[in-house]
Amino acid sequence: MECHDSGAMLREISSFNKKYLLVGQPNVGKSVIFSLLTGKYVNVSNYPGTTVEIMSGKSAESDYLVVDTPGLGSIVPRSEDEMVSIRMLMSEGISGLVQVGDAKNMRRTLLLTLTLSEAGVPMVLDLNMADEAERRGYRIQVEELSRHLGIPVVMTVATEKKGKEELIKAMNSPGVPSITIGYDKKIEDAIVEIENILPESPVSKRFIALTLLSANLSMVDEIISHVDSEKRQQIKKIILKTQAAYSEPLSQVIMQSRTALVEKLVRDHVIRREGVSITKRFIYSVEDISTHPILGLFVLAFVLYLLYEFVGVFAAGTVVDFFEGTVFEKYLIPPLVKIFSVIPIKLVRDFFIGKYGQITMGLTYAISIVFPIVTAFFIAFSILEDSGYLPRLAVMLNRGFSKMGLSGKAVVPMVLGLGCGTMATLVTRVLETRRERIITTLLLALGIPCSAQLGVILGMFAVLGNKALIFFFTLIAVQLLIVGYLASKIIPGTSAVFVTEVPPYRVPRISNVLTKTYYRAKWFLKEAVPLFLIGTAFLFFADLTGLLNAIIKFASPVVVGWLNLPPKATEAFIVGFLRRDYGAAGLFVMFEKGMMDTLQAFVSLITITLFIPCLANLLVIIKERGAKIAAAIFSFVFSYAFFAGGIINIALRTLGVRF
Repeated sequence: MECHDSGAMLREISSFNKKYLLVGQPNVGKSVIFSLLTGKYVNVSNYPGTTVEIMSGKSAESDYLVVDTPGLGSIVPRSEDEMVSIRMLMSEGISGLVQVGDAKNMRRTLLLTLTLSEAGVPMVLDLNMADEAERRGYRIQVEELSRHLGIPVVMTVATEKKGKEELIKAMNSPGVPSITIGYDKKIEDAIVEIENILPESPVSKRFIALTLLSANLSMVDEIISHVDSEKRQQIKKIILKTQAAYSEPLSQVIMQSRTALVEKLVRDHVIRREGVSITKRFIYSVEDISTHPILGLFVLAFVLYLLYEFVGVFAAGTVVDFFEGTVFEKYLIPPLVKIFSVIPIKLVRDFFIGKYGQITMGLTYAISIVFPIVTAFFIAFSILEDSGYLPRLAVMLNRGFSKMGLSGKAVVPMVLGLGCGTMATLVTRVLETRRERIITTLLLALGIPCSAQLGVILGMFAVLGNKALIFFFTLIAVQLLIVGYLASKIIPGTSAVFVTEVPPYRVPRISNVLTKTYYRAKWFLKEAVPLFLIGTAFLFFADLTGLLNAIIKFASPVVVGWLNLPPKATEAFIVGFLRRDYGAAGLFVMFEKGMMDTLQAFVSLITITLFIPCLANLLVIIKERGAKIAAAIFSFVFSYAFFAGGIINIALRTLGVRF
């Protein structure tokens, strides 16, 4: 995979005779189809003038370029990602569209198909996840549907590479949709009026007119920025005049006409077999329970318990004991200490095998303690991803997020934050308003532990016990709700409506889980281990120069007096800025060695979880939100972490709570 600038992307696109846009709603397997068509080699570039990344790649079988567009919920743009997809659709030089749809949700798929059909661009409809549609009792009359729409329709199972040849064949001869949609007379009149104003375009003027009528008035300038200002004002007047004739939004009036035709297509071409097996009924019941606002909490508790047992008890206990006590302390460290002991210069010798040595501390922390724990968490997280549980978690938490001024769409980066806070901050681009992006970034920085840190935390709770674990997550959740609620009152703006596609539960494929785990573990070794070594080197030189003692002394009133933690805990917070999991690992080792009691361990975990984001995440926050907002978030989180940790410390000791 290579990254290029936007100019390189445009030059590459223009160099191909045939260019296909891959479009589709979220969670329909579009990325897998893209990989099937292009192989492993792709280019990643920012779309000109935006921060949205676009993937493009040459087809492995034919001489055409495939450009993967961001997920498109509808033709009405509600985020920067969707606006980019629409701009690409309206751009010149596109040979055709390949719409990837969900075969088991034909109403939603065909609604987008009908909308795209009005663009007058050759297209292919790929009904993906055909196996899941069949398991649910659906049989789609593909040939009849193809004739009705006027375009090739194929069925694929992307994860199993089924239907790939049929899709490639269809792409070699796409069809211009022949199906027509009739709208109310006032809508049709408005379409004609707008068509007469619009200049020539690669897509039909009717499509652009309907997009403008469906969008908010504030989006008109952005959608047709290439049209001069006077004509844009004329179009706005037409939209306002047309809207005055209806009590409902124009988007809803237009949608009703499309929905009526979708219902006819589904009745004519989708057959549902009657009778559902007991097994399927059970699966459907579990699916319903998973998204229930109350019962879903029990499912979440069960999932967390399994995570706790696998990551916290097994990985952080059995596996870490083996690596730390047997592999490192018995077989690796002793011979390495002997080798480096012959170095005559004490400074160099201590740098590698001293108190803050690269081997005795840096590599030992990274490989023998953190690596086994995060690998176990990566396995568990990959299973949750492939099973289909994470989208259900988003739906279940939607109501709680609305209390913080966020739409349920914000659940996506928040859940991804459990994997990597840096990546989750980038994903906040999908949110529709600046207010939502700022609040979500703040909450990610404040209290969402990344996978590596969470794995170490679960390892400590394996000793502290279930009661402490439940109390910990409750406290973190309550604080996120409070901070989010207050932020929603301070930061002006509105929230968007949450609409998402929930995939069915699937049995995770071992190959997928192992592949994801391998690449994530490889990423950890490549990205995190060097930071562990840098952090250790900083501690070594800080100790050598007396800076470390000065910092510990300066921080003593807060760390020792306010949090009631040992002075050495200051080291964990220092390196926690480089890597949050490194800081958590330092606390883990202190607890293992008996340097903290259970109450101190609990307070330290609360504080390190609420502590400032790692350096990589901070740089991304500056890039995405700007230096001023990043500085405000950093300052608030830093102060709040120690404030909340101290309050919890005092409260637990006053109430006599013990774990």
